[in-house]
Amino acid sequence: MRITKRTNIAIRLLMFCGVNSDRLVTKSEISACCNTSESHLAQVINRLGQLGYLSTQRGRSGGLKLKRPMSEITIGEVFRELEAGAPIAECFADVDNTCPLVNACRLKLAIAAAAEAFYVYLDKITLDELVCNNTALANIMALPGCRREALVDN
Repeated sequence: MRITKRTNIAIRLLMFCGVNSDRLVTKSEISACCNTSESHLAQVINRLGQLGYLSTQRGRSGGLKLKRPMSEITIGEVFRELEAGAPIAECFADVDNTCPLVNACRLKLAIAAAAEAFYVYLDKITLDELVCNNTALANIMALPGCRREALVDN
């Protein structure tokens, strides 16, 4: 199973916001730290805002932050919502499906079950489990002036 670039960026963005949860963060900070373009990031920020994961504030002193506590954000939920439109294999696509076996193949059922097991596993993992007490992540993502003690008990 391959995760889309959008979902990969979204998880990095959420982790960055979690590490820096004591302040608003900017798109340019996230872009630099997470090694992604600001245009891709803007699309992901917009989508995560629509889904209720981020709150954004416009203007000179604007930025974004997590809208919900890290303990209430499950990775499986994020993956499901962002990967919903991406077919796992050709036979899952409504428009581009040219597989001649589609009406007889049982592989599609097996792949669907495996994908669901993947999401169920990720449902058990929350954002705080990825971020809290993760010193290596904090060292990469915490910018000068950020308080690291916020990572210990969020």
